[in-house]
Amino acid sequence: MLKPLTLIATLLLVLSVPVFAQTAADGAYYTSFDSTKIYYEISGNGYPVILIHGFSGTSQGWKSGLLYNDLITAGYKVIILDQRGNGKSDKPHTDAGYNNDAEAKDIMGLATHLNLKSYDAVGYSRGSIIVSRLLVLDKRLHKAVMGGMGDAYINPDWPRRVHAYKALMGDTSQHDVDDMMKYIRSQPFDVLALAYQQKWQPSTSKKELATVRKPVLIIRGSDDKESGSEIGLNKLIPHSELNYVPGNHNTASKNAEFSAAVTGFLKD
Repeated sequence: MLKPLTLIATLLLVLSVPVFAQTAADGAYYTSFDSTKIYYEISGNGYPVILIHGFSGTSQGWKSGLLYNDLITAGYKVIILDQRGNGKSDKPHTDAGYNNDAEAKDIMGLATHLNLKSYDAVGYSRGSIIVSRLLVLDKRLHKAVMGGMGDAYINPDWPRRVHAYKALMGDTSQHDVDDMMKYIRSQPFDVLALAYQQKWQPSTSKKELATVRKPVLIIRGSDDKESGSEIGLNKLIPHSELNYVPGNHNTASKNAEFSAAVTGFLKD
């Protein structure tokens, strides 16, 4: 994923009730609250950790870094999923398919489907925005990691989000996202589904963040300067920790330092 995509990180929540599960060649599907089919995989045994990918990503992106295998080796049950609109999951083309914390509902519904009494969650980039919603919506969430994200997303009118949505809908005047659009057009993405994700990307208010009492690790590459201030985000979430690892937005989540920091935080 190119660096400009880091500027658009997002993610959504609210409880959902799965209807049934289907097996797939590499994993499985469950049917979320609105009949959207969500693809997921489970590896390892032990305490469950859900990994949440970023904008235009898929579950498989976690396998290109060290954290995925390191968590399995450390004895965790690792759950990865394609968020709606991405990868093997369904891609609704309606406002209702993405508003009202639909993406967070998918994750909460998956936890219900898997009979998880509690779980940890790790998000990166837009995935961290979804984790932020889980922090205020799901009591089962035990610990959370927010990677590659500052405090810009708490603004519901975040200019980058607005410009990305307009560009994905065909507005060619949003030149600050030209590089993003060049990348999007070079790949077989469902562009309309991505547009809806940007349109309904959730924000989490300062008031909501102030209520969080769960352990949170905010972790960022030392060369990642996008999406607002990680220091500002750290101040908004009580009891949160802030850590830096080498790399920029595209590389930090894949290195040994990131994996060590996350696994160490989850073990404590």
